[in-house]
Amino acid sequence: MPRRFFLVLPAILLTVAGCELSSSFEDDRVVAGVNLTEVFAEPTNTEVQTILAEWSGRSPQATDVEVILTQTISLNANPATVRIVSHSVDGVLHYGAIVSPDNLAPGSTPILVYSHGGDDGVSIDNEFLLLVSLFSDISDQFVYVIPSFRDETLEFEGSEWRSQGPASPWDRDVDDALSLIEVAKELEPGADGERVAVLGFSRGAGVGMLMSARSESIDGVLDFFGPTDFFGPFVQDVTTEILEGQPRNLPGLDYLADEFVIPYRDGLLGLEAIRLELVRRSPAIFAEKIARLQVHHGTADQTVPVSQAERLIIAMQQAGRAAPSFESFLYEGGEHNPFTLEGSFSRSKTFLLEFIAGS
Repeated sequence: MPRRFFLVLPAILLTVAGCELSSSFEDDRVVAGVNLTEVFAEPTNTEVQTILAEWSGRSPQATDVEVILTQTISLNANPATVRIVSHSVDGVLHYGAIVSPDNLAPGSTPILVYSHGGDDGVSIDNEFLLLVSLFSDISDQFVYVIPSFRDETLEFEGSEWRSQGPASPWDRDVDDALSLIEVAKELEPGADGERVAVLGFSRGAGVGMLMSARSESIDGVLDFFGPTDFFGPFVQDVTTEILEGQPRNLPGLDYLADEFVIPYRDGLLGLEAIRLELVRRSPAIFAEKIARLQVHHGTADQTVPVSQAERLIIAMQQAGRAAPSFESFLYEGGEHNPFTLEGSFSRSKTFLLEFIAGS
């Protein structure tokens, strides 16, 4: 599968500075001088409330909106229009795409955000349209919003546009996507801004869940093997490998190591800051705030291990979430590739049909 489906391990993990956490150092897990027990201790209520307060102060607005290109394509054998748009989000130039079936009645058609995986940007031709074809008979029943993320490209018919940076996986990704939804509402009269869902893969699935945790405008999320909890063993193991000089061959790790893990090891970043960065990228912590959610994850996923889905399932259950508000499907032997998760597309289609119907 294209690298785009892969998790882009955070540029993120560890940007954090001092919490008042008690620890008996002798019993802690210490790697290369870094006390991982302190870094990955369960988040405190104070930390969670700090992030919620920060989110409440954010209101990503799209300014300087411009349609760069307009092109006709086909969705389910019906004409549709691709708009490549630019806008500013908090002073950062961002590119995205809006794909709309033609001749929509005003306010008639729900919005579906495609939130891509990986850190190579997003392609309309080779990625988005391939996925849409899997839902061919309902593919013309959405207005699609397709953000690139900061410091990444958006590609369409041989051209590409690069959003400005710096990259901010799972954090400012959310701002970019939420602001692009507002652009779609402005440019496409047929869009129903009261019905908005997200289809996300890997990194993009994490973004989708965080979008829902941050904004009540999101009504549903389809999560394909997204990261959910940065305090879990997966991120701890990745951090250990970086500190030991044996990072995995996954996209984003060089950035993670150079910008966060190594500076923290060297005393240039503090414990509180790192932990807050972990909190803000962990949708499982905010389970009660996430709208209707359907999860798909393979048990043999070597990129985002199934333990991430399992931690989310526990968090949702503890929040009292159950079907139809929350559904999870774990696929024996399934990998970090949606085509290895047998039945996932038919279940996703049912989810989308119910979303279209408003149920």
